[in-house]
Amino acid sequence: MAKTWTTPPSDALRASSDLVLADVDTRSTPGFAGDKAYAAQTLESGREALSELQEKLFAGSRTGGDRGNVLLVLQAMDTAGKGGIVRHVVGAVDPQGVHHHAFKAPTEDELAHDFLWRIRRELPGPGMLGVFDRSHYEDVLIGKVRELAPLDEIERRYAQIVEFEDELVANGTTVIKVMLHISFEEQKKRLAERLERPDKFWKYSPGDVDERNLWTDYQGAYETAIQRTSTDRAPWFVVPADRKWYARVAVQRLLIDALRGRDLSWPPAHFDVELEKTRLAAS
Repeated sequence: MAKTWTTPPSDALRASSDLVLADVDTRSTPGFAGDKAYAAQTLESGREALSELQEKLFAGSRTGGDRGNVLLVLQAMDTAGKGGIVRHVVGAVDPQGVHHHAFKAPTEDELAHDFLWRIRRELPGPGMLGVFDRSHYEDVLIGKVRELAPLDEIERRYAQIVEFEDELVANGTTVIKVMLHISFEEQKKRLAERLERPDKFWKYSPGDVDERNLWTDYQGAYETAIQRTSTDRAPWFVVPADRKWYARVAVQRLLIDALRGRDLSWPPAHFDVELEKTRLAAS
């Protein structure tokens, strides 16, 4: 098979400190050397590699080895494909090693605490692959656009987020932050499709149009949040998402490379293998 990536997505998609979202072509496929059909083959071939790496991470944590974990943060406007990433990418691994949480509007109890309180409660344990469908970033996105907090509080939250993520990395978490970047036109197309298909009605909310009417404000909020919180320890990756097939192979590769970066290996047996073979044969 020909070379799949001309540039690793960790390089091609990494957000710079002077990111301008309007300059990112949402139909582009940065670093990927192939079309939709080739992407399907790539996604399928990557499933085995991702599954094995995740199992090594999980197994190591259960036998006293690597106690770290991986946290995938997915942020996007509605219809950008977060659910598809969870199904088609994360769905390839053993579910017992995955902790997935979709953050909704905070409850009264959650609002009574610091905005990071509910996030800390859902952090993945040792050896786990954590997936946040939306996250602590909602508090500097919706919080800013909907004016749910004063601007000076939003500013403080950027610094708190950086400090929080530094703490996670220092404690052994690999943080992968992905913004699935969809265009205004593509979102309209996907929302219209949901209204034409009874099997998609459950995914549609009238509030989606209300949020869509604030598109420019949200783009600005995303741009600022990414600029302020993309660090060497926990960088942001802006993934063009008008082509679902590209977004999926890109996130899969980001996960594979992050897990490979942990230099994982199968844990050794904590028993005499040959003795156990003998005992088993005699049983």
